[in-house]
Amino acid sequence: MEAFARSGVIRAHVTPTALPFGPLARVAQLVQPHLQEVETRIIQQAAAFDPDIEGYVTYAVGGRGKRLRPLLALLAGGATGEINSGHVDLAVIVELIHIATLVHDDIMDEAERRRAQPTVNARWGNSLSVLLGDCLFAHALNLSTNFDNADISRAIARAAREICSGEMIQTQRRFDLQLQVEDYLRIVEKKTGSLFAAAAELAALISEADSNVIETFKNFGFQIGTAYQIYDDCLDLAGSERATGKTLGTDLRKGKFTLPVLIFLRSASDFERERCCRLVLEERIEEMTELLRIGATNGALNESIAAGSDLIREAQTVLDGIAANPYADALFALGDALRDMFDQLRV
Repeated sequence: MEAFARSGVIRAHVTPTALPFGPLARVAQLVQPHLQEVETRIIQQAAAFDPDIEGYVTYAVGGRGKRLRPLLALLAGGATGEINSGHVDLAVIVELIHIATLVHDDIMDEAERRRAQPTVNARWGNSLSVLLGDCLFAHALNLSTNFDNADISRAIARAAREICSGEMIQTQRRFDLQLQVEDYLRIVEKKTGSLFAAAAELAALISEADSNVIETFKNFGFQIGTAYQIYDDCLDLAGSERATGKTLGTDLRKGKFTLPVLIFLRSASDFERERCCRLVLEERIEEMTELLRIGATNGALNESIAAGSDLIREAQTVLDGIAANPYADALFALGDALRDMFDQLRV
């Protein structure tokens, strides 16, 4: 797959970094050389674009992120065989798709910061940013056609479609007080779970694992991805912009009712629901967050954190039938690291 190895002059210099941080760092050590290769290849993709837009692409892909999806793809590859160039190529593709979704998300949320730097839309406006996100999507799908097995490119295309469908449904149902927890889970399964599932499933497929093993990894990725979106939604309410490097509180400002809000509304009195709606409409994010921290039992925020942690435990049990090796152990440890991240949000 020579298309991935293109080199060229990058007009906007970015130092490649493939260093997951916090609880994820120890898990990533096992595949660090492969992650570094993924990072380098991602940066190199800018050279595939017209020189007039190469700098925009470099800026969009150059921010330091967790690279969770590449990490999952590489660990799943190692757990089912020997990590090869196909796994690295898959890791590049899923991260490019993820970056494309971030560009579009920041436009819709009017976010100003992402990965400790101004968002693409904050720097160059919405019109250019929409097209840049489209370019990244198209480029990732084009790269996927280089796999000899057409089932891989089809699965990647389906995951991209699911992501967009989930985002559309969420946007359609902004400020919808009839939204239920089940509706929310369907949305996050599409917009986040589907790409995690594809990363793990296709890594096993590239390793030529048995069909039941491939299905096992697909389910693991699906649950881990869904749990991670719950974490990200809780972080949007309870996190620190200084620590995360991105604009927080965007979900409430845009009327996206995430799990903590829905859990609160499910048992709220008419008075509490009215107060909640007023705080959302007036963009009083800090007061709304405090409302979700208190209330019945441990509060809706802690209940959401517990739900996400439980989903990760379920995902870990899926791995029980997988042959043990250091990479399979690291996948289990990935779940532990994500649960540690949940725990840091508890109040």
